[in-house]
Amino acid sequence: MVEPKMSNSYISPFSTRYASKEMQEVFSNDRKFRTWRKLWIALAKAERELGLDITEEQIRELEAHAEDINYDVAEAREREVRHDVMAHVYAYGVQCPKAKGIIHLGATSCYVGDNTDVILMRDALRIVRRKLVNVIALLSEFAMKYRDMPALAYTHLQPAQLTTVGKRATLWAYEFLQDLEEIDHRLGTLKLLGCKGTTGTQASFVELFAGDEGKIRRMEELIAQEMGFPGRVVPVSGQTYSRKVDYFVLAALGGFAQSASKFSTDLRLLQNFKEMEEPFEKHQIGSSAMPYKRNPMRSERITSLARYVMVDTLNPAFTSATQWFERTLDDSANKRISVAEGFLAVDSILNILLNVCDGLVVYPKVVRQRVMKELPFMATENIMMKAVKKGGDRQQLHERLREHSMAAARNVKEEGLENDLIDRICADPAFGLDREELDALMSPELFTGRSASQVVEFVEGLVRPVLEENREILGERAQLSV
Repeated sequence: MVEPKMSNSYISPFSTRYASKEMQEVFSNDRKFRTWRKLWIALAKAERELGLDITEEQIRELEAHAEDINYDVAEAREREVRHDVMAHVYAYGVQCPKAKGIIHLGATSCYVGDNTDVILMRDALRIVRRKLVNVIALLSEFAMKYRDMPALAYTHLQPAQLTTVGKRATLWAYEFLQDLEEIDHRLGTLKLLGCKGTTGTQASFVELFAGDEGKIRRMEELIAQEMGFPGRVVPVSGQTYSRKVDYFVLAALGGFAQSASKFSTDLRLLQNFKEMEEPFEKHQIGSSAMPYKRNPMRSERITSLARYVMVDTLNPAFTSATQWFERTLDDSANKRISVAEGFLAVDSILNILLNVCDGLVVYPKVVRQRVMKELPFMATENIMMKAVKKGGDRQQLHERLREHSMAAARNVKEEGLENDLIDRICADPAFGLDREELDALMSPELFTGRSASQVVEFVEGLVRPVLEENREILGERAQLSV
């Protein structure tokens, strides 16, 4: 195992820069091989309960060494036999001489390998879920705080109408809420492989239990109960669980990555507009060449990692599609990298999101200034209706507004002048409106529609119940190492 202090070997950035220690531990050798041993203990317990010649003393011996993996013995054995599972069966037997003859009894490698993978994905999804709930909580709090603040809304990245700063935050939060629903679905439907044997027929257990199929079914039930999956074992399989399971899980992570990228891209654009910013620390350096810069490096990192996760979903997709009959081994190297690193990348994104969403900065004066520059164009329909009520001709006024708008836009774009549309309308007798009447129509708050109400309805109706159900995990924050 490469130590982080070594500088002459490749070290994953997930280990040194991005992913939390908690998520790294889920995919560590300790967690993996200790889970293997717990699965062997669960198998032995089930077989003993169902009448096989296994003693309580043998099980106690196995339990006594469930945690202390003798890696040196296992690694030496694997170099000799070129089989990781059998190497660890041997190493466990060295520590448990009384039980060595019943370790892995009737099982194939996928009993420990595949069941462990499902257990680790469950544990990792729980971490993702906990952090995602906290991201949603922070964004909903932000949305409520700024639910009334008018801001430009865009179509085609062109100012279209007004929204509010808080309403836009609900768009981000709702996508994350949908991701949470998908992750909950995956957690609720994950199933253990169970103990299916070499090609999924359980032939070895038919032999062990003298053809008693009820005992074989019961054995799987007992193992699932012991490992925290009561009543959740795949009904049929080859040697492995369907690799579609890996795809389903990574697809859920990829969906979250899409939402995270949308959020980070929007924030990068808003930072360019100087309306909002991610946190920027007192001694943080934005550029090695330009001291004045405040680059959105956290949002850019989210975008970058999210791209990695979205592409990573192709790995289990191709793996699932190319499995041969009951088992082929071209999945192994790919899945042990793609699944673990998919989770490590998502964990990294969540750490940044927690940090960013806890410290979002809004610049109200800039937001207002940008609104007021565009508001005259957006107010034209209201101005036209007001003028019609005073006796104006709707079609004539529409044409006059088009001409004035084009002229005002030319002033802004070609001459670099201020938007003088209201001055032009005020001077045009066709409208019959004075400055006081026009100014009364120019309050941004009149143009945000139901934005504030939608924020309240969304947070109170959809987010609050989720937060109430998960109040024991709220309050999580994240500090970034770099």
